[in-house]
Amino acid sequence: MDPVPAADPSAPPGPLTHLSPPDSSVARPRSGADGRSLPGSWTSCQPAPTPGSPPEHVTVLREGVRQCLQQQCEQTVWILHAKVAQKSYGNEKRFFCPPPCVYLAGPGWRVKPVKGQAHQPGETGPTVCGYMGLDGASGSAAETQKLNFEEQPDSREFGCAKTLYISDADKRKHFRLVLRLVHRGGRELGTFHSRLIKVISKPSQKKQSLKNTDLCISSGSKVSLFNRLRSQTVSTRYLSVEDGAFVASARQWAAFTLHLADEHCSQGDFPPREGYVRYGSLVQLVCTVTGITLPPMIIRKVAKQYALLDVDEPISQLHKCAFQFPGEPAGEGGTYLCLAADKVVQFQASPCPKEANRALLNDSSCWTIIGTESVEFSFSTSLAWTREPVTPVPLISTLELSGGGDVATLELHGENFHAGLKVWFGDVEAETMYRSPRSLVCVVPDIAAFGSDWRWLRTPITVPVSLVRADGLFYPSAFSFTYTPEYSARPGPPGAPEPAADADALLESIHHEFTRSNFHLFIQT
Repeated sequence: MDPVPAADPSAPPGPLTHLSPPDSSVARPRSGADGRSLPGSWTSCQPAPTPGSPPEHVTVLREGVRQCLQQQCEQTVWILHAKVAQKSYGNEKRFFCPPPCVYLAGPGWRVKPVKGQAHQPGETGPTVCGYMGLDGASGSAAETQKLNFEEQPDSREFGCAKTLYISDADKRKHFRLVLRLVHRGGRELGTFHSRLIKVISKPSQKKQSLKNTDLCISSGSKVSLFNRLRSQTVSTRYLSVEDGAFVASARQWAAFTLHLADEHCSQGDFPPREGYVRYGSLVQLVCTVTGITLPPMIIRKVAKQYALLDVDEPISQLHKCAFQFPGEPAGEGGTYLCLAADKVVQFQASPCPKEANRALLNDSSCWTIIGTESVEFSFSTSLAWTREPVTPVPLISTLELSGGGDVATLELHGENFHAGLKVWFGDVEAETMYRSPRSLVCVVPDIAAFGSDWRWLRTPITVPVSLVRADGLFYPSAFSFTYTPEYSARPGPPGAPEPAADADALLESIHHEFTRSNFHLFIQT
C-alpha cells in the first residue's frame, strides 16, 4: 500500500479507486427498461469537447468507442511459436518444430456469402493474406512463407508456417518472426512481430545446472509436446485438444501450462508450485485455451527408448521425456502417456530385467518437450477514418497508479507506445502524456464524468482501459479501472427528517481519513 498525499480538508473526499481485470458483469454499459442509463453506468457520460477538436467530432468518436466496447468488435492476431529454434547446417533444413502458428479471432476477418445471392469463386473466405519470415531477412519469396488461413470450428482463422528455418549463415543468437498481413486488394494491414526466439545448435545432452537457466523449464511456463516416429518429419504428431478431448494431431499443436503439483495433496487437488521442473517431479498439463487438464503424471527422462527412473536433473529444451501415471507398483514398468494414430492412450511399459531403475518404452510414448511463447494484438478499424496500417499495435503490460483524491495519474507500461495515442476510461478520454515507447501517463478522469448520481452509489463502477490512435483506430486492453464511490446518503423525500449535522460531519471525516490514508491499488494481468 503506497502513501497518498494529504488532501485539502475543505474539499470533499475523493473516491477510492483500484485496478482490476475487466469483468463482463460490470465493465459493460448498463441501461434500464426505458433505455436510459442507470446511475453509475459509464454510458451516461456526456461528451466534452477536447481542445482543438470540433464538438461534433468528439461526440461521434465517443459514441463509436462506446459501441466498440459494447459490441466487442475488435479483431485479434495471435502468434504462437516455440521459445528456441534449432539451427540448420549445410544443405539441411531443420524446420521449426512446432511450426509457428497464427490465429485470427473476432468479426471482420472473413467474407461471408450473402444469403440468396450468387457469388463467384474466390469471393468468400479470409479477407487477408499472410506472409511469415524472419526479421532481418530480405523479404523475398524464398525467405517467406505464405499462410493459407482456414476457418476453425470455433470460428477462428488458422494459418501455419511449416517450412521456416534458420541457416548456419545467420550468426544471430536471437531473432523474431515477422508476420505481414495484406488485404485482398493489396492494401497492407500491418506487420506483427513475435517474441524473441533463442537459436541453439542442438539439444543439450549435458546434465543441466540451475546456474544456467536459459534452457531450463520452470513451473507455470508454457510448453508443447510432440512425438516423431523414427525421426521422420512426416510422422510428427503434436499433443493437442479437439472437441474437449486430447488428441495427437499432425496439423495443429496446443500450448500447455506445465505445473509442478504437490505430491502431498489428495487426489484431484493439486495446487501448483513454483520452481524449475526436474525429472521425477509430479506435474500437470493444462491446455491454455480450453483449460482441460491431464491427470497428474511423473515426468521421466528418456534415453534410447528407456525411461530413467532415478534421474532428478532439471528438464531442458528439446529433451526427450515420458509421462508416467502414478500409483503403479514398483517393478511393473508403469503406465505412460502414449499416442495411437490420432488418439492419446496409455501404454504399459516393460521393466528392464538387468536394470531396475529403467523401463522399456515404445516410440509412441517418447515425447519431445519445448517451451512456447505467444503474443496477442487486438484492434478495431471501425472508427478509423484513414487507411493506414494498424501497426505498431500498443501492448500494455502493467499499470501504476499515483496520487489520490481529486488528482490521480495512471502510468501505462508496455511497448509500441507513441505520441498519437490517447488513454480512454470507458468512453471518457483522459488527458494523456507520452513519455517513451514503453510509457504513457494519463490523468484519471473525475468519477463525476460517469454519472450525476455517483455520490449516492453503493456499488463500484468498473470501466475498461483502452487506447485510441489519432486517426480513430481503437486498441482494447485486458485491463480495467474501478472507482469506489462515496458512501453518502441520497436526499430523502420531502418531509423526511434530516440526519443530524454532526453525524454527517463525523461520517464525512471518517471516510475522508480512510480515503486519504488507505488508497488501495490492485493490479492483475
